[in-house]
Amino acid sequence: MKSAILLTLVLWQATPTPEPADPHFFRYQRTITLPTGPGQSCAVLDPALFPHAAPSLKDLRLYQDNREIPYAITLSEPQQPDSDTATIRNLGLRGRNIVFDLEMPNRPYTELTLDLPERDFIATATVSGTRDPNYANQTRLGEFTLFDLTSQRLSRSTTIHLQETSLPYLHIELAISPATGTHTLDTSPQALQKMVQSVTVPPSREAQSLYTTAAEASSITRRDRQSVAIFNLPERIPIERVSFALAPNFKANFSRDVSISDHPTATTNAADSLGETLSGTILRVHLTQAGREIRQEQLSVPATLGSNMQSTATVEVAVNNGDDAPLPITAVRLETRQRKICFDAPAAQPLILFYGDVALTAPQYDYTRLFSPSGEFHTAKLSPEQLNPAYRDRPDARPLTDRHPHLLWIALLIVICILAIIAIRSSKTVHH
Repeated sequence: MKSAILLTLVLWQATPTPEPADPHFFRYQRTITLPTGPGQSCAVLDPALFPHAAPSLKDLRLYQDNREIPYAITLSEPQQPDSDTATIRNLGLRGRNIVFDLEMPNRPYTELTLDLPERDFIATATVSGTRDPNYANQTRLGEFTLFDLTSQRLSRSTTIHLQETSLPYLHIELAISPATGTHTLDTSPQALQKMVQSVTVPPSREAQSLYTTAAEASSITRRDRQSVAIFNLPERIPIERVSFALAPNFKANFSRDVSISDHPTATTNAADSLGETLSGTILRVHLTQAGREIRQEQLSVPATLGSNMQSTATVEVAVNNGDDAPLPITAVRLETRQRKICFDAPAAQPLILFYGDVALTAPQYDYTRLFSPSGEFHTAKLSPEQLNPAYRDRPDARPLTDRHPHLLWIALLIVICILAIIAIRSSKTVHH
């Protein structure tokens, strides 16, 4: 019975209770100013905050006149995160041109991606749109060049870039011809009619993510046939895109594969030290072929790294040049999606954002649960990081057995000894 009571007390002591937030126990603070007075406001959180905050920013607390202010954290992302498929109608030929109608998804859009299985071609897509389901009263939306220059070691683009529109019906006429120097394209009527397989509608460009630079490298080294940039990334900074800047006077066309790898640098666990490698492509195509002008440039690579790590990390970005001259890269940037802290300030006075208390759990606010982002928030300004002048160490509130684990073993040994003595005495009593 006594041992059961002792075990119960030990388990009770080992159950932690959530720590309350107290401004004295935060190591860091920042001032948030409200240029337009009280009301719904948002301030951008810069990447330098992440290394000094707890994982997932769970220790962020906002105060105004010693009163805790509820908040919500937003993440920049497309309002329409997924692609849709347009419905193809009336696919056929007009002379040697492919013609078809599209029924579009019920939302704004800026791009159409055509699934064209052929290679080595140049095409002109003439696009018009209407709100009439009979495709009458069409409005011309423009001419767009699509291409595949695989044999020229350049890129491929079958995406039509529009101004944002929500027209429900489109009509497309596609004039297609072989790329310069190639003769592999089958332009027979039977092949042309099978060329358009499907049409995908990506999220609108007008609602795409905003990014903030987390780290930048302007020193690019050569290694074999690669151009390499190396970053020492502080802990817990999420990286979601890698962007490249080229010398302004560089006008050449190119298509280069990119590899991005990360390795934690402050871990003693061999399994945690294993990195990851991602890949992508950067390119530029500015030329005229078959009487058509081609303009395409892509100087960033999506890269959601596992470097939202709990230790520092080494990130390596390598551009594979092959047999071509290295690109004149002036900067490589690791970027994170923009995050904002949003709140409803009851007064016009500045607020203080505190962080750096790892003992805290994430707050549970009604404001966060009911928060809905809108464009009507005031823009607040976040000041540079400062040490909290009132900081002091939080008292160690861990159970006694956590702070002094050897006491548990001592207690267990005492219990064993007591039980052994009781057993010996009981044995002697039986013999007598």
